[in-house]
Amino acid sequence: MSRSIVRQSKFRHVFGQAGKTEQGYDDIRVSKVTWDSSFCAVNPKFLAVIVESSGGGAFLVLPLSKMGRLDKNHPLVTGHTGPVLDIDWCPHNDNILASCSEDTTAMVWQIPDQMGTRPISEPIVVLEGHSKRVGIVTWHPTARNILLTAGSDNLIIIWNVGTGEALISMDDHPDLIYNVSWNRNGSLFCTTCKDRRLRVCDPRKREVVAERMAPHDGIRPMRAIFTRDGNLFTTGFTRMSQRELGLWDPTSFEEPIALLELDTSNGVLLPYYDPDTNMVYLCGKGDSSIRYFEITEEPPYVHYLSTFSSKEPQRGMGFMPKRGVDVSKCEIARLYKLHDKKCEPIAMTVPRKSDLFQDDLYPDTAGSDPALEPEEWLEGRDEDPILQSLRDGYVPPKSRELKVAKKNVLDSRPTTRRSMSSCDGSANLPVSHTLSVCLSVCLSVFTMYIITPLSTLIFQCLLSL
Repeated sequence: MSRSIVRQSKFRHVFGQAGKTEQGYDDIRVSKVTWDSSFCAVNPKFLAVIVESSGGGAFLVLPLSKMGRLDKNHPLVTGHTGPVLDIDWCPHNDNILASCSEDTTAMVWQIPDQMGTRPISEPIVVLEGHSKRVGIVTWHPTARNILLTAGSDNLIIIWNVGTGEALISMDDHPDLIYNVSWNRNGSLFCTTCKDRRLRVCDPRKREVVAERMAPHDGIRPMRAIFTRDGNLFTTGFTRMSQRELGLWDPTSFEEPIALLELDTSNGVLLPYYDPDTNMVYLCGKGDSSIRYFEITEEPPYVHYLSTFSSKEPQRGMGFMPKRGVDVSKCEIARLYKLHDKKCEPIAMTVPRKSDLFQDDLYPDTAGSDPALEPEEWLEGRDEDPILQSLRDGYVPPKSRELKVAKKNVLDSRPTTRRSMSSCDGSANLPVSHTLSVCLSVCLSVFTMYIITPLSTLIFQCLLSL
């Protein structure tokens, strides 16, 4: 008699649970821009949502503790002159956020711990280098102050926001770029493009190191992310418009490691990956469900775990970094689901009876300290993220202000030199020497024509007395 063998996994019974009504965020006018962005970004301190705004682009930043109905007078972050398309929190500073917009710029903002009553309209730095709208903004995972932007001009620019200068520019894409994802140590990034190609790029060599034509046969947008093992997880569509996911080895792009058809729907699947558990969460635009899978080294390599379903469709989704989850409740992930006018947290939990810290669920995770400085990364050095333990839960790091030190273009200009002729021997003398000569001449003239006659006159007057 044959028995079905159940695969052993500690994540087999992970279940999703939406927060209570009072734990959500109400009266948020989520942006209606037709762009395949998540419209939401979250970190252990703040929740940021791109919102509808008149007269330009704006997004809302809320402290995570400020739940319930939104105050109508709550200030927005304004500064873009066009709709905001994407936002991303800095992984190394919980108060720094980057945004990009249809106005062809990207901006970096310092968000104070205590929000005031006035809108925040002055960014720390404005990054201008694209000629068309900028739709993607993403931070480097390990190097401080390195930011990547991609625009509809098919250009990818990597910036040092500490100096406000563009470090690297790549124009290898002939059409619109759908998404960009860094690998774990930030040495490579992958892109999906409207020309139906999946590319792996080395930014410091400014070249495409691996390429695959049509990993999914459909013509609708694709998404791709790096896994912790260096493989690529992709979502796309078949020729019959069925949604599909795939796992690829970038060193051997001919055949997929795994390819799995899901369902028939128009919504683009946005993948959110947790490298600590090797799980991926798929959230479709317009869907009312979140599917999650575990990636393993055994066939079929991508294992379906379960689905979280709700009644209302999602407009976007935010994914909490691992250091922001509640370890006391065995929460291994938290997503923030955007509705038309509200945002609700969804906790992914592993059922455990013990109240003790679960070491097997929480290996050391990427912390908030950068592993590299911008100059080190640019010179070719690579480092994995600096890890931290979650045993004591989330400990907020000290608030650090991002200081932008823009280079003075005048400092790099060569000193003007004059040719030295036989009649002008002082042409190349230092300024200090010339100044001392002039002062000595003036002193001599002053002594000869003013001091000496005056003293002579005083002496004659004394003699007459």
